[in-house]
Amino acid sequence: MPISTANVLIITQNWGIEETEMTRPLRELREAGAAVTLAALTADPVETVQHDRFEGETVTPDATYDAVSADDYDLLVVPGGTTNVDRLRVNPAAIALAQAFAKAGKPIAAICHGPWLLVNAGLLPGKTLTSCRYIAADLENAGGSHVDEQVHVDDANGWRLITSRKPDDLDAFIGAIKETLGE
Repeated sequence: MPISTANVLIITQNWGIEETEMTRPLRELREAGAAVTLAALTADPVETVQHDRFEGETVTPDATYDAVSADDYDLLVVPGGTTNVDRLRVNPAAIALAQAFAKAGKPIAAICHGPWLLVNAGLLPGKTLTSCRYIAADLENAGGSHVDEQVHVDDANGWRLITSRKPDDLDAFIGAIKETLGE
């Protein structure tokens, strides 16, 4: 599939998202021709942070994630940010979305703390992935195998998982997403 026909969904809470882990995929995938929807918990502005501490950019979401369906998208992106994913991973609608993508054999891309959502969604047994070092034990306790790599792509269990560790890995992360989408 050419990237110009791809539909990508990015899901976040409304606060605490690591700025570049959301804004770079959002903008770079749009610039490459993909239709990208930013879905948040509510329709209120999404307030990002830098390094979990400093105020970042504010972005208006396109939808709420309880109002979107995996059926309408080709790939799911889960940005990091400690507070963002700590709340995202306990939200039933976010968990259901991740599960629906995996069940449909659609790729999921998660960076930094993003894979925490996959722990609560029960999607890690048999998967190899990377993340920030702070959640490595959580991923392994959930049945995944953690590796320390800039980007890791795993196709086990009938669906692709693209993961990266931190903002410094965004070039490789976005590159792997674009490659998966056919660029």
